[in-house]
Amino acid sequence: MTSNRIKESALNHFAKNGYEGTSLAQIAEDVGIKKQSIYTHFKGKDELFLHICNEVFQKELHFVNEFIEAHQNKSLHDFLFGFLQQYKERYEHDDYTKFWLRISFFPPAHLYDQVMKLVYEYLDRSEELILPFLDHAVKEGVISSSIDVQKAVTAYFGVLDAIFVELIYGGLERTQKRLDASWYLYWRGLSTGE
Repeated sequence: MTSNRIKESALNHFAKNGYEGTSLAQIAEDVGIKKQSIYTHFKGKDELFLHICNEVFQKELHFVNEFIEAHQNKSLHDFLFGFLQQYKERYEHDDYTKFWLRISFFPPAHLYDQVMKLVYEYLDRSEELILPFLDHAVKEGVISSSIDVQKAVTAYFGVLDAIFVELIYGGLERTQKRLDASWYLYWRGLSTGE
């Protein structure tokens, strides 16, 4: 279907070059159609971009739910570290994740409110999904009862943000270095010695 091919090409270009660095002419050329034919499926570049944003938002939330489902029986240490590591691996191989990180840090100025609404909803919902694992860890004595669990979750997503920044700017080697150091200190501050 042509609209799917347009979206696939647009996703690839937006992930690599951002909104400003992508033209409808490039997308049309990739798909093998005339630029005007894109308007049969989308009103313009903004609508195409926002359509992809919404699809990627759903896909990223689906990833979080799937990860939780598949890893919920692991130790808290392995669960939390695995989630961070998984994002690093997804960024290496998945244009959806590259797109998501790029727009999270560099939303087009004129679409800022619409994009950031999705980004903040993703972060809020992800935190809500991770919070019960830390609550349970307090009850099990894995985390000190003196830890404010909400702050621990917020700090955890701060570690994830640091990983995202390094993925975008620093490359994989620097990302792994940042991940290892940030995780080491985060876990030492959180755990009771699991």
